[in-house]
Amino acid sequence: MPRFGRSEVRFTAYGIPQTKGSTKAFVRGDKAIITNDNPKTKDWHNVVAWTAQTNRPQGGIFRGAVSVRLEFFFCRPKSVSEKKRPHHTVKPDIDKITRATLDALKGTVYADDSQVVQLIVTKEYGLEPMVNVEVKSA
Repeated sequence: MPRFGRSEVRFTAYGIPQTKGSTKAFVRGDKAIITNDNPKTKDWHNVVAWTAQTNRPQGGIFRGAVSVRLEFFFCRPKSVSEKKRPHHTVKPDIDKITRATLDALKGTVYADDSQVVQLIVTKEYGLEPMVNVEVKSA
């Protein structure tokens, strides 16, 4: 149960969902540097984290097990007819956009994404790019 009175948080983050990409580490001098191969990930992370933070009740984050529902929407290109391709079956991969979004919720909605015990994710075409997020106590 979260520290606040509600046991669920819902919000929509607008923008093109981004993948986490591959993490690469290297040493420069005496410092270890960790980079991500998708430069847009940071902006997506910030949009999701900021939206989550501004839409959650004051006073805390989920501390126990949570169930997460993510509904990703992408704009349908004009070259793809609704009849020809009703589902978003092209990149980005659903697991990669999910990972980036779950990481963005860490520290804003829940303490760690290891708390997620149920995950329901969809990826489809919509009027604008966004993700609908629902997090509930499990």
